[in-house]
Amino acid sequence: MEVPGLAHSITSPLSPCEGMIKDLSLDALQLCERDGSKSQDGSMEALPVPQNIKISNITCDSFKICWDMEPSSKERITHYFIDLNKKENKNSNKFKHKDVPTKLVAKAVPLPMTVRGHWFLSPRTEYTVAVQTASKQTDGDYAISEWSEIVEFCTGDYSTVHLNQLLEKAEVIAGRMLPLSVFYRNQNKEYFDHAREEQGSRMLQSVKDNSGSHGSPISGKLEGVFFSCNTEFNTGKPPQDSPYGRHRFEVKADLLFNLDTNLYFGDFYCMYTAYHYVILVLAPKGSAGDEFCKARLPALDLSNNRFLTCKQEEDGSLVFHHAQDVILEVIYTEPVDLAIGTVAEISGHQLMSMSTVNAKKDPSCKTCNISVGR
Repeated sequence: MEVPGLAHSITSPLSPCEGMIKDLSLDALQLCERDGSKSQDGSMEALPVPQNIKISNITCDSFKICWDMEPSSKERITHYFIDLNKKENKNSNKFKHKDVPTKLVAKAVPLPMTVRGHWFLSPRTEYTVAVQTASKQTDGDYAISEWSEIVEFCTGDYSTVHLNQLLEKAEVIAGRMLPLSVFYRNQNKEYFDHAREEQGSRMLQSVKDNSGSHGSPISGKLEGVFFSCNTEFNTGKPPQDSPYGRHRFEVKADLLFNLDTNLYFGDFYCMYTAYHYVILVLAPKGSAGDEFCKARLPALDLSNNRFLTCKQEEDGSLVFHHAQDVILEVIYTEPVDLAIGTVAEISGHQLMSMSTVNAKKDPSCKTCNISVGR
């Protein structure tokens, strides 16, 4: 059940978790300041402390909460005070200090209740929550119980609904399509030497880092080999500069992308620059990577999408195009044999400033953010 209405504000120095939730904008909760004082009739002690707190139905920007209550006290309880805080460090049990914590105040509705709000709940983020019961007095003050135990939980990834919202935003700025013939991967010489000597002349998958949108379900989970495919407008060839290394592996596009491959949209982001990045996943049909993506990512039509296309001509040959106005990062979910392509040194520069390794998304960009916690 949703919690009702948005109201005024009160302060609580008695919070068990130090922290602040700001910019609250939702229909479910009141945002209040209270002094936490006893009412003059001393009834604070008589109010029941919530027991056995349970968190369920966790998404990237909502959760359900319930707890055990003494039936005899329910009639006197008018509100619940919910202390919700981000953990400062998941390896410690310390919380960010604020002199005046801000609390969520909900009318006493039947449990479980849903807490939802993209302005204060972010995906893949650890939180703590504690609850008080309260009774509003005739003078406007509150009698309150002691705080409950502190419970920890972690919000989830973006759902496919959220990813489809990102996809729609990315489509708006993708631009016209340009032809391409190869995928390429830049690394340093040592990377390719290691692949030859220790990995059977194969580039093996690695786990996707935490760059891009904080809620992307592929970050820290999907394994693959990263490729680029953007070309220079004037030459139609890959650029000679790269942020990742002076040695480049090139492979014909049809060896990685063909009618036996599925294509998925993974993310859309920028890094406080004018450049926008789109992450796509190429997964051979039936592979482990394909099964992973089917359950989590929007699938794209190979021949009809705004980012990367593969179309079959009448003679059976394949032609490929990529979007001009976004930088595509392509994850191929299987190992890649060096024998199917070539490795050579590029003539341009190593542009470290354009590296996306663990890059943080600009949360203020209106082009690539959606109305979900950042």
